[in-house]
Amino acid sequence: MSITLLPLLFAAAFVAGLVDSIAGGGGLITVPVLMGIGLPPQVALGTNKLQASFGSGSAMLHFVRAGTIKIGDCWPGILWTAAGATLGVWAVQLIDATLLKQLIPWLLAAIAIYTLLSPRLGAEDSHARLNPWLFYLLFGLSIGFYDGFFGPGTGSFWTMALMLLLGCSMLRATATTKVMNFTSNFVALIFFLAVGQVKFTEGIVMGVGQFLGARVGSKLVITRGTAFIRPVFITMVLALVARLIYLNFR
Repeated sequence: MSITLLPLLFAAAFVAGLVDSIAGGGGLITVPVLMGIGLPPQVALGTNKLQASFGSGSAMLHFVRAGTIKIGDCWPGILWTAAGATLGVWAVQLIDATLLKQLIPWLLAAIAIYTLLSPRLGAEDSHARLNPWLFYLLFGLSIGFYDGFFGPGTGSFWTMALMLLLGCSMLRATATTKVMNFTSNFVALIFFLAVGQVKFTEGIVMGVGQFLGARVGSKLVITRGTAFIRPVFITMVLALVARLIYLNFR
């Protein structure tokens, strides 16, 4: 790879980290860029997990330091998400993902429509509809599995589930989502490292960009709150829907 491409990778990762820390969907930017510089799909995905771990880790740390979330409250989610992601990475080697790829855009579209039609959704914390341990058992395993198996839209699914079933505000749901994203990213990264499908130069350069972009984005989330997150969230979900429909049904 030409060294002249490194500034491009850094810039793309910075923007992705900024967007991803606010509403998810950073992979819409980084995966096409990595494949655009000539990396095979598996290596592009593995390298993406490396740089994405920097971004989700950066956002997570900023939210923890700001007091938006407490890691101690997230341990059940971390454990079950790690288990789910491990199963997902294993299953992707055995199961055809075609049906899942065709189903996910419509689930994401439903999330976007529901959010548009529910202007008070996530405005503030509300009563939880599920016990946290049961919630994280169900959704840590299922969404963690999905992220290890396929991935696009993981942050959107987490944010919506946390708002609807744990009663989190959109701010707290966004922060908690970053903890779960980091968990599943890291688990998947271990697998890709084990099979040698990670480019370290590209991944680390992009990781620095992700780290810095995520810090900026997480600061914006904390200072501007739900009114800022909501339109970005809806925009990124719709962008992800359009991208997946284009890729899967063209």
